[in-house]
Amino acid sequence: MMALTECLEQPKGKGDWTVQMYATDLDKEAIDKARQGVFQINIAAEVSPERLRRFFIQDEHGYTIKKDIRQRIVFAPHHILADPPFTKLDLLCCRNLLIYLKAEWQKKLLTTFHYALNRGGILFLGPAETVGGLGDLYSPLDNRWKIFARKESPAGLCAAMELPGPRPGPELVPAPRTPTSASAPRGDVADSAQRILLDTFVPPAVVINAQGDIVYIVGRTGKYLEPASGKSNQNVFAMAREGLRPELGLAIRNAIRRKASVTVNHLRIKTNGHDAVINLTVRPLDGPKAGDLLLVVFEEVEPAAAAGKRPALSLRPSVLAKGLEKELRQTKAHLQSTVEQMEAAQEELKAANEEMQSNNEELQSTNEELTTSKEELQSLNEEMTTVNAELQTKLDELSQVNNDMRNLLNGIAVATVFADNDLHIKRFTDQATRIINLIPADVGRPLSHLATNLKHPHLLDDASEVLRTLVFKEAQVQTNDDRWHLMRILPYRTADNVIDGVVITFTDVTQLKQLETSLQEARLFAEGIIATVREPLVVLDADLRIVSASRSFYETFHVTPDQTERRLLYDVGSRQWDIPELKRLLQDVLPRQTEMQDFKVEHDFPDLGHRVMLLNARQIYHPDQRPPLILLAMEDITGRSPDCSAR
Repeated sequence: MMALTECLEQPKGKGDWTVQMYATDLDKEAIDKARQGVFQINIAAEVSPERLRRFFIQDEHGYTIKKDIRQRIVFAPHHILADPPFTKLDLLCCRNLLIYLKAEWQKKLLTTFHYALNRGGILFLGPAETVGGLGDLYSPLDNRWKIFARKESPAGLCAAMELPGPRPGPELVPAPRTPTSASAPRGDVADSAQRILLDTFVPPAVVINAQGDIVYIVGRTGKYLEPASGKSNQNVFAMAREGLRPELGLAIRNAIRRKASVTVNHLRIKTNGHDAVINLTVRPLDGPKAGDLLLVVFEEVEPAAAAGKRPALSLRPSVLAKGLEKELRQTKAHLQSTVEQMEAAQEELKAANEEMQSNNEELQSTNEELTTSKEELQSLNEEMTTVNAELQTKLDELSQVNNDMRNLLNGIAVATVFADNDLHIKRFTDQATRIINLIPADVGRPLSHLATNLKHPHLLDDASEVLRTLVFKEAQVQTNDDRWHLMRILPYRTADNVIDGVVITFTDVTQLKQLETSLQEARLFAEGIIATVREPLVVLDADLRIVSASRSFYETFHVTPDQTERRLLYDVGSRQWDIPELKRLLQDVLPRQTEMQDFKVEHDFPDLGHRVMLLNARQIYHPDQRPPLILLAMEDITGRSPDCSAR
């Protein structure tokens, strides 16, 4: 069908063509499989890419033939030897079948093919097959490829066409009987004696049915019956010689009506240009198996004997009148029989006409029902077309959503695995193959059967727990290549809020983990430096609240962390830091200049006495604090006279 479609699209093949193909086979299962139009993926090795794109639809199961090609092919189981043939065919392909059949069946099939093909139809056989002796039915077009054309010869028109009958079975051959020395001669003598008696003493006769068809012939009937010209016809009325047909028809009808023997004496007929006188007898056969069979006997009478039984023909008026009266009686009898036959035929025609009228009314009622059914089917077809269009739209939308989802999952670079309620793999992204050893064939396999690259042996237990509790689980896991991932396991919820498995995602957080480690190391490094410095240090936030202080600060000013942290700088101790100039510098000058150096403070501190301090401050940045923090350093210069000034 694909090749025919391509040929019809050529410039020479364009036109208003309708192509219908019938594909038949004896195996019903093979027909059912072929009717689906589904092929394996390996047909790509034999079918060109152009034909695959044009005539097939690819899916996960293989290739499916498109509807415009499938709708042109009718698949049907068919027994080529027993079922009636498909007719009016332009091309009949029967390759490599005839070689498995006997010669008589080959001849029968080739005659059937001739009947099934249109005028000028083509027969395509296998490379080892031929039409044999039926050259009067077919003419070769290509001997190499065994292509033949149907011939419209007289022999082809007159060929006996028999529709396939019952399926052929094994031929039953009777077992040969072992002849004995005594029985064989007796059988031969009896057959010879019976044949001589029939040929010598028994008059010629035929056995016919009620329609006049000859069933059996006894003796030589050629003088009374002769084959009619034209098509072979074994009917006694068609074969009766001149002068015999009217009386034969009358005698047969009377014998059937009376159910008794009827004899017509001294009947004169024409045989090979000469006159003959016979006695015609028609007798119904008796017996349970005889049915409506009749025996017609032709007994020839010598003309002299017939003449002896008749008065000599005289020209006297009385004798002539008697002869004419006899002929008139015969004519009346023949006319009466014809009238009765005509009346019977009229009655039959009347009954047939009434039956045909009844059938016509039934057919008209059936036609109306069919018209109603057709309208209903048309309405149903329109509804199905609408539903089909809606389904096609839904399929297109689903395909678009599926493509969007696939591109989204691949675009966000998050390894994702979907599993059902039994923790069998349903779907996964390409990134997931780097964490769990997955291939496309693993869809449907249990998660427990798969090897992972995780240094986390509790993946299956975590997924089972999420299915049981419906609470998502999150953890940082490490792979064998020392990369860190944020693993999240969530319940898979459908649009109907039904739990249908779990979703496992892995987000690569290796850089964040490295940055966290670096920050932690830097923090430990900074805390070590601060703890080592002997000068008091304090860290303030934007509101000048103390975030933290060094050990030297607590020891110098005799305060504890509980008395210091999260309190304003001005409220610490005896409010010795409540200095307006320091407050102005920390709130106004420092945000613009980012640092303050050598600000001198003199104050009487409890337990310390009078002290002179140089203060240095600068902005510092912390990843968890916005805006930046302030680091304030205090240097005790009591007893020294440096040139101190605030900048």
